[in-house]
Amino acid sequence: MSAPKKYPNELRERAVRLVFEIRRERGSSHGVIPEVAARLGIGDQSLRAWVKQAEIDDGGRPGTSTADAQRLAELERENRELRRSNEILKAASGFLRAGARPATATLVEFIDGHKNEFGVEPICRELQVAPSTYYAALTRPASARSVRDEKLAREIRRVYEENYCVYGARKIWSQLNREGITVARCTVERLMGTLGMSGAVRGKTRRTTVADPSTRRAPDLVKRDFTAAAPNRLWVADFTYCATWAGTVYTAFVIDVYSRRIVGWRTSTSMTTDLPLDALDMAIWARNDRLDTLVHHSDRGTQYTSIRYTERLVEAGAECSVGTTGDSYDNALAESAIGLYKTELVRRKGPWKTVDELEIATLEWVDWFNHRRLHSAIGNIPPAEYETLYYAQETSDTVAKTISR
Repeated sequence: MSAPKKYPNELRERAVRLVFEIRRERGSSHGVIPEVAARLGIGDQSLRAWVKQAEIDDGGRPGTSTADAQRLAELERENRELRRSNEILKAASGFLRAGARPATATLVEFIDGHKNEFGVEPICRELQVAPSTYYAALTRPASARSVRDEKLAREIRRVYEENYCVYGARKIWSQLNREGITVARCTVERLMGTLGMSGAVRGKTRRTTVADPSTRRAPDLVKRDFTAAAPNRLWVADFTYCATWAGTVYTAFVIDVYSRRIVGWRTSTSMTTDLPLDALDMAIWARNDRLDTLVHHSDRGTQYTSIRYTERLVEAGAECSVGTTGDSYDNALAESAIGLYKTELVRRKGPWKTVDELEIATLEWVDWFNHRRLHSAIGNIPPAEYETLYYAQETSDTVAKTISR
């Protein structure tokens, strides 16, 4: 369908003027508008509307004059532009909040995402960016830095997701360099900020072990010195609680101080002596060796000072050590490992429905913790790898001594 015919302003003015002149000559308005419309070849209704508007403009008929209509249209246009400007600035508040002008790539991404809603020119006007800058950026080839950033961003996301989404910039940087991907730590920090990633942050702890003042306790052989010269020289043990829909579940751990490896663990719905004892039995079985040089350290909880628990340590050949002050610093390394467990698994992946669900997740987390998680205390390598290096060095030293003889 063709567009409606638009009459020239000169024709409109002449037609209205003829209508008024003929009316004055005849002293009547009857049949004037159809007659003039026929002479000039315009529609009756169009001419009637022009005459009506002219009478309003002259004050002879009530209504909105042409000047008032133009002012209203101008005000409505300005109002639309102000609303649009407000919406543009509101949408851009995320990166304009810092005060400095954002990078061109950020502006181009914003314009691409909102140009269908607001248009390119209005957005550029509000952000004080030349439209030519936007169009030039679309055709400009990507810089070497942006290409590398895109590649590194994929690697950072992969490492982050493969490690329970708990790694911060330092551990992701270490893991990338372990894989042969050379990158600066500051670059990892910058890209993690762009990707909205952050490492896990530990929360508060809850007391689970209660000391029995009437029970005889072993001395504190550790004195808060959580170092060991080799595996199976010093173990620390503790347990914590985890909330599930089925009730409270307790998880006990035994950790080798030398490598930070979790050598034994157990989950249970009760915190009797059986809980830490099962974790200890698992640790003894996993090491499969006489533990004559081992010191086992724990807090003053009744589970760890019970007769059954201490007898099992004696059977294994280990020497028992118990903290003296009853605070978390006397068993800080075990408290730290439990803090990682709560932060990286329990709170991160919860809520938990059943004991079995949490137990299976704990099994997977311990395997990751021992074989893939990087630990800063041992040079940013996994505990299992750290122990392998120790035994490899020990074998090499033994061979060297044999040869020298």
